[in-house]
Amino acid sequence: MKNIPSDTDNKPQRIAKVIAASGFCSRRDAEKLIAQGRVKVNGEVISSPALNVTDEIVEVNGKLLAEKQKSRLFIYYKPVGLVTTHKDEQGRATVFDNLPNDLPRLISVGRLDINSEGLLLLTTDGALAREFELPKNNYERVYRVRVFGQLPRDNFAALKNGITIDGVNYGKIDVEIEKQGKNSWLKVVLHEGKNREIRKVMKHFNLEVSRLIRLSYGKYKLGNLQPEDIVEVKL
Repeated sequence: MKNIPSDTDNKPQRIAKVIAASGFCSRRDAEKLIAQGRVKVNGEVISSPALNVTDEIVEVNGKLLAEKQKSRLFIYYKPVGLVTTHKDEQGRATVFDNLPNDLPRLISVGRLDINSEGLLLLTTDGALAREFELPKNNYERVYRVRVFGQLPRDNFAALKNGITIDGVNYGKIDVEIEKQGKNSWLKVVLHEGKNREIRKVMKHFNLEVSRLIRLSYGKYKLGNLQPEDIVEVKL
């Protein structure tokens, strides 16, 4: 597992990374703001994220960008029924609507879909979130999964080498059967964490996921947290 990079004060950094590090938004959203002409550097509107800055004056939406604060990280037990987004176009309840009001602005590390629960990392630092999400950094995600249906005879051995489903390549997946029956419980370890990966892979084996709980992300574990609990942890 790759270590989280240390602060790089006084070293030139891409403007989008600087905006994300301030906690204003994610790096991806910062790039969108730049493309929309909503970011100024030293009073000049910029149109490309391919700009390195150090001590320049940065404005976003007409306001000075806050100085980078110390990165903070939280573990949140996401309950079923919440979507992992700041604003949902369908008007559904979101993770961020459900958080205590005294917390700083937070960004999620990846997502859990509306029907999934368990550990969700939240951080004040968009650049840090991106580091956690990059597949090359190989942060293992561990899940406990309840499935309905007949388990495959080879007990998912083929997944050790990855699998391609509907043209999408999934990397190594480790599956351990914890309890077998009409409804079986599996321990699933992902090394990439693509969109709805577990549900799509289980469907490929004619299995229906009826419960999906993320237990850990890298070294961070859910432990004894209950739905809607949130705790700050050390980086």
